[in-house]
Amino acid sequence: MEPYEVILYPLMTESASLMVEQENKLVFIVDLNAVKADVKKAVEELYEVEVEKVNILITAKGEKKAFVKLHPNYKAVDVAIKLGIL
Repeated sequence: MEPYEVILYPLMTESASLMVEQENKLVFIVDLNAVKADVKKAVEELYEVEVEKVNILITAKGEKKAFVKLHPNYKAVDVAIKLGIL
């Protein structure tokens, strides 16, 4: 899958902003057919960061949500500012 097909949009809720600041994680809504490897590759290509871990869940609305933990050398706050969500 192409990176722009995998990541649909970043999610910024109150809990997601706490994750950005405290846990160095970003939250995205991703394509239903995307797997962890697709999400990792897409985030690394699109935002030029190194991903440490990806967790995925299906929400009650039927959307797929990805929690992306960045490598300690990169700051999630910087990426969130680039995206305009913080």
